[in-house]
Amino acid sequence: MNEISLLSAFVMGLAGSGHCLVMCGGIASSLQLASKQLSTVVVTLLYNIGRISSYALAGSLVALLGASLAKQNTSLAIILQLMSGIFMVLVAIYVMRLASTLKWLESFAKSLIWQHIVKLNRYLVPVNTKTKAFCYGALWGWLPCGLVYSALTWTLQAKSATEGALIMLAFGVGTMPALIVIGQSAQLLQKFINHLVTRIIMGNLLIWYGVYLIIIATDKLVH
Repeated sequence: MNEISLLSAFVMGLAGSGHCLVMCGGIASSLQLASKQLSTVVVTLLYNIGRISSYALAGSLVALLGASLAKQNTSLAIILQLMSGIFMVLVAIYVMRLASTLKWLESFAKSLIWQHIVKLNRYLVPVNTKTKAFCYGALWGWLPCGLVYSALTWTLQAKSATEGALIMLAFGVGTMPALIVIGQSAQLLQKFINHLVTRIIMGNLLIWYGVYLIIIATDKLVH
């Protein structure tokens, strides 16, 4: 396990928290208001645990696919690593708000996956039990999100399903602070994350690691 991969995944999740508040913040808030039988803390935690569990599951499945393909073709393994680096740079550009580099990915996933999964929503509403709160979070963990899918490209080069799950777990943990805190605390956190200096620092960290992956992959292709 490359610790820098986990750190980068966490930074991506944290840097993308502003995006998460837009995509999932409304869902989390509505759950807190709608659930009268469960405490706000319980609903929020179970929702986020369910969401991150879906990330980890997706990471393990994609890692298995990537490992299987890599065993069959060494060149393909290098290409997957190159793709991971490219997506890292795209995320950095998105985080720094230089361009909407991930919108196309969200639109593609919405038509291919989400329109089918979202139909399961009717079995979980109203969210009046702990099990439903967890499952509701697990369902919305598959919401089309360019940041999530970009993080998943890293798991293509993971050596095992466990490593892929850990990468997505680190990413998910990075997104949690913005979705757990509510009210004024959330506004302050969002203000910090969206600050120009913060976005530039996090974006540059992601670019550095993305370029690092691209250089390694390119060197392997050349030699």
